[in-house]
Amino acid sequence: MGRRNIPEVNAGSMADIAFLLLIFFLVTTTFQEDTGINRKLPPMPPPGVTPPIIKQKNLFTVLVNKNNELLVEEEIMDIKDLRKAAREFLDNGGGTNEKGEPCTYCKGKKDPESSDHPNKAIISVRNDRETNYKTFMSVQNELVGAYNELRNREAQRLYQRDYTEMESVVADPQVDESVKDDLKEKMEVIKDLFPLKISEAETNN
Repeated sequence: MGRRNIPEVNAGSMADIAFLLLIFFLVTTTFQEDTGINRKLPPMPPPGVTPPIIKQKNLFTVLVNKNNELLVEEEIMDIKDLRKAAREFLDNGGGTNEKGEPCTYCKGKKDPESSDHPNKAIISVRNDRETNYKTFMSVQNELVGAYNELRNREAQRLYQRDYTEMESVVADPQVDESVKDDLKEKMEVIKDLFPLKISEAETNN
């Protein structure tokens, strides 16, 4: 009985098919982007400059434990209430700035036990190592949202448009540079009124 002839496999064709499948995979697969925070970090202080002493009343503390629960100013708080609490702290205007000037644009309660001035107000956030990323991002979103609401209010008062709208226009590549430059100057004025000061404390073990 004669041996059957086994047809040969064209290795070149197999390689071509594998290559085409790879291209198909790359074209059709959607890669999930990481969620992040777009924030400009403050500049490093000059060498030899002693950091200013921060009064406790000018510090708004947010602690997030491993169970994703919030302790805000030593009180348990739901995340849905965080933005309002942060906004009231920033807008309190209970004292003066570094130059001894009161906050004439603040609309808060002027509580002497809360922040003196938006330029002195600092939000301190401390997370546990086991805090999940979704909670971390939600906390950041609410805190930045508090700043944006106050900045929008002042931008409307001074320029009759929202600060966040200005940000969107400046980020648009199709907008003329002269328009962007004008908006950037206005945005700096607003940022000076409510400077974003969020301190990320060391993570708890």
